Amino acid sequence: MRAVDTRPDLWEDNASWWQEGFTEGADAEYEEQILPLAADLLAGRDDVLDVGTGEGQVARMLRRNGSRRVVGVDPTSAQISVAARRGGGVAYLRAGAERLPFADASFDAVVACLVFEHVTEVDRSIREIARVLRDGGRFAFFLNHPLLQTPGSGWIDDQILDPPEQYWRIGPYLVEDVSLEEVEKDVFIPFVHRPLSRYVNALAEAGLIVRRMLEPAPPPGFLARATEYAEAATIPACSCW
Repeated sequence: MRAVDTRPDLWEDNASWWQEGFTEGADAEYEEQILPLAADLLAGRDDVLDVGTGEGQVARMLRRNGSRRVVGVDPTSAQISVAARRGGGVAYLRAGAERLPFADASFDAVVACLVFEHVTEVDRSIREIARVLRDGGRFAFFLNHPLLQTPGSGWIDDQILDPPEQYWRIGPYLVEDVSLEEVEKDVFIPFVHRPLSRYVNALAEAGLIVRRMLEPAPPPGFLARATEYAEAATIPACSCW
């Protein structure tokens, strides 16, 4: 992969972009799809670790839904400080996925929600998650779908064709790549693209077994706010295992 600026202070500087745009009910995809899926996949799990917790919305939801002990970790102090203020009965620590400060077999579930597309040390991080899981534990793994994150990809509204067509252009999907994306004006966030096979093989090598994979269609609230994606109901925005 080519060298790209992935220094942690990009997340420190831009934490408010996430906190204001994707939490506390601000994002339809989270509210209508991601949070309900996480609740379903982790129902009945008492000791849960939320890796890359951000400001803690997934962790708080799990605690509300009955998990006895929920711990959230994130490498960004600007996220952890807001998570601690928002509370919800969750314990928060500053730590990255590649070095989890817990003993072996500490949790019966781990969740990583839209995190690994920003993690550079993927193999080490997945091994760490496998290490802290108990036998029979569950890892709920949510990703922005790699098809959407492939460099050079994007939604095409082709008005030259007769009749006009809308479709998703896919770039070099099999090439691992790190890029800085301007997610809104003057806000740059590093993204790592990997094909799905890269993650599946890393999970297998860490001794984790894929029991189920979901590729849900974009939820109605997202499509209602982004009418230009009228045909996007056939293209998954995320994948979760």
